[in-house]
Amino acid sequence: MEFTNTTECGMDLDTVFTRIEDFMLKEPRARYNLIIGTDSQVHRGFTKLVTGIIVRRENKGAWACNRQVIIPREIMSVRDKLSTETSLSEEIACYFDDCKRKQLEDIVLPFIYQNAALDFSIHIDAGQDKQLSKTAHFVAEMINRVESIGWVPVIKPDSYCASSYADRYSKSSKIPVV
Repeated sequence: MEFTNTTECGMDLDTVFTRIEDFMLKEPRARYNLIIGTDSQVHRGFTKLVTGIIVRRENKGAWACNRQVIIPREIMSVRDKLSTETSLSEEIACYFDDCKRKQLEDIVLPFIYQNAALDFSIHIDAGQDKQLSKTAHFVAEMINRVESIGWVPVIKPDSYCASSYADRYSKSSKIPVV
């Protein structure tokens, strides 16, 4: 599992966790959102899935990275694509177990009465409008899955980690060299 961003390549999840910790330690009195989201694009002969991790300091910047997964077939079913995207986000979320979440929460805990906070959410690349979105029929199922692992689900139009950040990287038909 290898993550990259504009300044670093080859990060494993432990390194990503350290970068998130370092980012939060710079301003422990802030409000933070730890967000995971996945987007996919079908290209000729393969499907590219990109999972983004964003730690957002409200009104004061963010740190982000992403991971690309190539499935050597074209996933055409909307339900299969959405389910696979959600699974990849859940896989990363499970890394942030109670111990890891507590480590991050302990950074802001001394300052909660000064409005510091940390929220955990998974952005699902799906919308509820049945006339606009082919994914609408599967939203409830994906929301239930995310809630069952203790994360807050966020859907379109607010799911920017999946529908904007990850989407930017999934559109390229270039396959990363491993």
